[in-house]
Formats: sequence, C-alpha cells, structure tokens
Amino acid sequence: MAGHSKWSNIKRRKEAVDDKRGKIFSKLGRELQMAVRTGGPDPAINSVLRDAIAKAKSYNMPNDNINRSIERAAGDTGGQALEEIYYEGYGPGGVAIMVRALTDNRHRTAGEVRHLFSKYGGNLGTDGCVAFQFDRKGILIMERTDDTDEDAVFMDALEAGAEDVNLEDEDMIEIVTASDLYGTVRDKLTENYTFVEQGLGQVALSLVKLSSDEEIENMEKLIDRLEDNDDVQDVYHNWDQED
Repeated sequence: MAGHSKWSNIKRRKEAVDDKRGKIFSKLGRELQMAVRTGGPDPAINSVLRDAIAKAKSYNMPNDNINRSIERAAGDTGGQALEEIYYEGYGPGGVAIMVRALTDNRHRTAGEVRHLFSKYGGNLGTDGCVAFQFDRKGILIMERTDDTDEDAVFMDALEAGAEDVNLEDEDMIEIVTASDLYGTVRDKLTENYTFVEQGLGQVALSLVKLSSDEEIENMEKLIDRLEDNDDVQDVYHNWDQED
C-alpha cells in the first residue's frame, strides 16, 4: 500500500471525533485480546502484544482500557474466541483488496464484507485470488517533526536491517522490513525513535490507477465502509492514490 495513502488513513483515524474514537478503541481492544490469546499476557515475551500495546498508546487509548483488555483476554478461557480471517477481492477498476478481520462469527462477517464489495462496484473473490499481488512486510511509520534528521533515520534503519526507507512524503517516514526481520529492526529502532504505527501487514507489489471519478468515489466509499465495520481491522489495497 502506498505510504501516502496509509499515512492519510492513520491521520484520519487519529483525528476521529468521539463517536468514532470508541469504535477505534474497540478494534484496538480486539488486537490486544487476540495477541494475549495467541502469545500470553506478558509483552516482554510476546512481541505481538508489545506491538498492539504500542499501537494502542499511539492512538491515545487510556492505559486502563489497555490493561482491562489484556486482563480480560488472560482470564477469559471459556469465552467466544476471535478468529483472524482474510477476505480477498477486487474493487472498482480492478483494484486488488485484502481485508483482515477479527471475528467471532465468520458467516456474519463474510456476508457484510461481500455486501460492501457488491454495493460499491467490486466483488469478493476466493482465497488466493489477489494475495499474490501483495507481500507480507514489517512496517514502521514515524511522523516528521522540525527536528527529524532524515539522513540519520535512513542510515539507522538500514544498519538495523530494514529493506527500504520511504522519504518521499512530507509528513511521515515509512520503514519497510522483511517479515522475518521485523522484530529485530523494530527493537533496535524503538530505542531511539517513536512510531505512530508499527506491525506486520500486506504491501502491494504494484499499484493500479483509477481513471474515472465514479471509480474513485466508489473506491473511497468501499474503503471507508470496510474500515467502519466492527469486525474489520485492516484494509490493504493496490490503488495508487497519488493521482
């Protein structure tokens, strides 16, 4: 996914009004609970939970909320388990889309996601129909400030083992790592840098431009409605939003 579009999405979520913030906190809570149930409640030995906590704090989620989510997941041995599911399909103009969901009811979520694809000019496909157009990478995003030394960030990131550093956006710097080196790079860089977003995700191998205003409008609506769905955690796509 293009760095610019990802940064725009992050800023939009961070600037969300109160009624949206509650939904964002709910999604962050699900990430925390999923991390605890797969790796335990100690962030010192559970790197996925460590990432989830850092992400929650970057969105100003109160510590009490974070701790409650962790404690609830650690003590809830008989509750309905969340399941991570990826949905794949095509949006307007053939844009490839991958939707990551955490759900306690896969049939409900599949129906809602399929409905949104159809409503906005796309179609939900089968497993693997677009996955080959993405690569799983580690992503670390930091916000630029007046004191940011991009040359130092660039060199530090490469020395830590990063694959690439995107310096093109005037508001952010995006550091990309191989998936198996993500933890190592993250741990080295967080000693000196603060990131507004971090984690493993799907990065498009190539981008698609949309030619008509109708396609662009429908694609924007599709992304917004998917991200607004309670079960959807992430939406990855290969739309070139730099037009």
